[in-house]
Amino acid sequence: MDQKRFHVLSFKYAFQGIVAALKEEPNLKFHLLSALAVVILSLILKISRTDWILVILLFGLVISVELTNTAIEAVVDSFTDKEHPAAKMAKDISAGAVLVVAATSTIAGIIIFLPYLLALL
Repeated sequence: MDQKRFHVLSFKYAFQGIVAALKEEPNLKFHLLSALAVVILSLILKISRTDWILVILLFGLVISVELTNTAIEAVVDSFTDKEHPAAKMAKDISAGAVLVVAATSTIAGIIIFLPYLLALL
């Protein structure tokens, strides 16, 4: 297989993975809807270029960790359907990583948007 075809296929598989996660993972849908709401708010408030960069990086971070969590859960679930302490730990830790990133992003979002919202008052 030539390199160009390999790269095209890797993008195809990546997009298939995102679509599959969107179909199966309600939390990913929530994160994407939250991101859309933040984009709309950002447009309304006309945030700075630097703030846009931070907001986009935060979106990417949260969505990436959510996708990784979904992948870990799928792998763990494919090996066992029984309650197993190590499987539970892997899934719990992965979910915890999403929680940490989402909470951190929320705090950063408050720090970014609060001055814009206060300026409206």
